[in-house]
Parts: sequence; C-alpha cells; structure tokens
Amino acid sequence: MKLNTKRTVLIGLAFMSVLAFWQFYDQMIPVILENHFGRSTMITNAIMSIDNILAVFMLPLFGMISDKTQSRLGKRTPYILFGTVAAVALMLVMCFLTEANNFAGFFICLMLLLVTMSIYRSPTAAYMPDVTPKPLRSKGNAIINLVGYVGGIFSTIIMMFIVTSTEGDDGKLVYGSFIPIFTVVAAFMLIAVLIMVFTVNENKVVAETAHEMVEEETVSAASVQKLPKEVKKSLIFILLSVFLWFTAYNGVTTSFSRYFENKFHVDAGDSSLYLTVATIVAIISFIPLGTVSSKLGRKKTIIFGVVLMTVCYAVMFFLTEVSVLMYIIFGLVGIGWAAINVNSFPMVVEMCTGSDVGKFTGYYYAFSMSAQIVTPFLSALVISKTNVFGLNIGLGLGYDALFPYAVVFSALAILTMIFVCHGDSKPQAKKSVLENFDVDD
Repeated sequence: MKLNTKRTVLIGLAFMSVLAFWQFYDQMIPVILENHFGRSTMITNAIMSIDNILAVFMLPLFGMISDKTQSRLGKRTPYILFGTVAAVALMLVMCFLTEANNFAGFFICLMLLLVTMSIYRSPTAAYMPDVTPKPLRSKGNAIINLVGYVGGIFSTIIMMFIVTSTEGDDGKLVYGSFIPIFTVVAAFMLIAVLIMVFTVNENKVVAETAHEMVEEETVSAASVQKLPKEVKKSLIFILLSVFLWFTAYNGVTTSFSRYFENKFHVDAGDSSLYLTVATIVAIISFIPLGTVSSKLGRKKTIIFGVVLMTVCYAVMFFLTEVSVLMYIIFGLVGIGWAAINVNSFPMVVEMCTGSDVGKFTGYYYAFSMSAQIVTPFLSALVISKTNVFGLNIGLGLGYDALFPYAVVFSALAILTMIFVCHGDSKPQAKKSVLENFDVDD
C-alpha cells in the first residue's frame, strides 16, 4: 500500500486556497474595518470573531451534509468548487465597496463570505481521508499541511509587496487602494481550486481506492466505560490549557496588524512578514520537535513551548522600535507554537478509547474555537473603551496592553498544564520525514 503523493498534493490545493484566504482575512480585514471605515476596536474584534462562531455549528453540519451528497463531481468537490467561486465573487465585490466607502454593503458581503467559507471548510478537510487508507493518512495529512502553508505564506508575502500606505497629517497610516490585494488573493484561490478540480476526478478516485479503504471498527465494550476520575481531571486541565494558550495566541494575531500600525507606524503589508517568519520556522521545527517529544514526552515539550511563547510575549512589550530582534522573537514564537500543536491534540485523544476519538476530537476543537470566539471581545475590552447604551465599557489601556494580555493567559496555561498527568506518552519516532508535519492547528 503506497500513498499517491501527486494526487494528495493536488487535493491539498483546496486547503492551500483556504489558508490563503484566512491569512489575508486575519491581516487585512481588521485594518479595513478600523483604519478605513473607522470602526472601534471593540466592534472590529467582534466582527473578527464571527467566523469562529459560525464554525462551531456550520463546520460539523456541512461536514455531515457533504457526507450524504452524491453528484457528478463527487460529494466534496461541489462544495469546494462552488464555495470558492462564491467566495471569490464576494471578495471582488467587497474591494469595490471598500473603495466606495460603503460600510453597510461591505459588512453584508463579509457576512456572506464567512458563511460561504464555513460551508466548504469541512468538505475540504474531509476530501483527503475519503480517498486515503488509514495507515497512509498521517503522511497524507502531512502533505496537505505543507501545501496549505504555501497558501498562507503566499498571502503574507504578497501583502508585503502590494499593500501600500502613507502617513496622514494626524500621524495615522492612510492606505492606498485595497483592490490589488483582494484581486490577487481571490485569483490565487480560484486558480488553485480549478487546478484541483480539472486534475482530480473525485468519483473516479473514490472508485479506484474503494478496495483499499478499511471499514471503521465497531464500538467496543471498553468505550462504554466511564473515564477514570484521575484521567477526567487531566482531560479537564489540558482542555483548559488549550483554551488559555489559544486565548493568548489568537488575541495577538487578531490585533497584530493594528498593534504594529499604532505602535510602530508599520502597515499591514510590512507587519505580515513577522507572521511569515513564525510560520516558516514552525514548519522547519516540526521534525526536530518530533524528536524532542519522543525523548522528553509530550507534556514537557508543550510546557517548553508555552514558556517560550510567554517569554516572547513579555519581550515584545519592552520593544520600542522595529528591529532585527523581532524576527528572532517571532521565529521563537513559531517554535513554541509548533511544540504545542505537535503534542496537545495527541495528548487529548490518548486519554480515550479508540471508539471515542471523534468525541474527544470534538472536545479539543470546542475549547480551541471557544477561545477564538472569546479573545477578540476580551482583548478589545482591555485595549479600548466603547460606549454601549451610554455606558463606557472597557479598560482603554491601548495597544500597549496587547502583549501583557497574552502573557497573562499564556502563563495561566503553564499552570494548568502542570496538573495534566495523563496522555503523556513518549511518541514513537516518525516513520518518515513527512509524518512530522501531521499536526492539528
């Protein structure tokens, strides 16, 4: 049994399209909302959390709907193709609404765009496992991750070159036209998916691989046993840790471009380079961190990662100007984040029986997605003050409070991880280099 690498890469183009969009979304949409349309930090962060709220119920819903779909294009491809076409069309409309300073139209299109992306994210993720036997899915997922990262890196690099700004009379950055960045990212997304659609016939591939697929195991008697009290305690603490480090990390990424704009007068295009460095270093780190985990164990490796990120957040607070040191800091952030993601999900599912993997996977994503819903609101309350029904809500500490905010929640994650005493096996060394990239982020 051998993995069809070429086909897996082609299927991964859909994931590359998705990650290209989300990198663009996280960097540019907050800038457009706050800088161009003049929305408050609270309103901007509230809008930025909507995609996570939608994801909580729409991802599993459309994953199940696509499971039951039958068409000439297959069961996943229709959602990927038409979802991408709809997303691209909405992005093109949005860029012209931005130029026309039409916030109402922009907001409506943005909501439709987020719904569209939520509809086809699950079918995109499910495509590879549909046509890949279980023993090969680790390698398959590794390839999907690598191809996907190309999309994220593409968006960050292209923003560096085509997002332009000048300093206004009030000292704030004034951006040039947003049409080029919307258009280039939209074109990249569409081309990637069209290549996949025209080179991979889903129904044909499913038929060819049907004899290789292994049926799921029946529910075992062990699965009905209650989780031991001490294991349940460890599960609770690691899920709290997941919530806390996602609260810290996504608090930073949500306000990242605006932080650099307000503190260093660096626009979204230039600030995206630091996240690119973090992503590239994270990719490089997967292999050595897999080796470290096999020797130290998952818990110690995770704590190392969280401590490293906490220190980096703390150092960022004291920097008063852009310097080479920032590249080093975000490189270390990439290492820390990789150390966490290589080990946290496996620790969660190792606490369950084989037939409960789906349920425990749900626990993991429920806590990580909840953090991504909460942290935009919570960080906005720390950063700004907002008038709600005549009441001033929020501390109004400014963007200088962003990294101390991250330090607090990251430090709390260290404390909760100390109480995790199960799921801490030393994973076996990967059978191939590619398997080191099989992580859940």
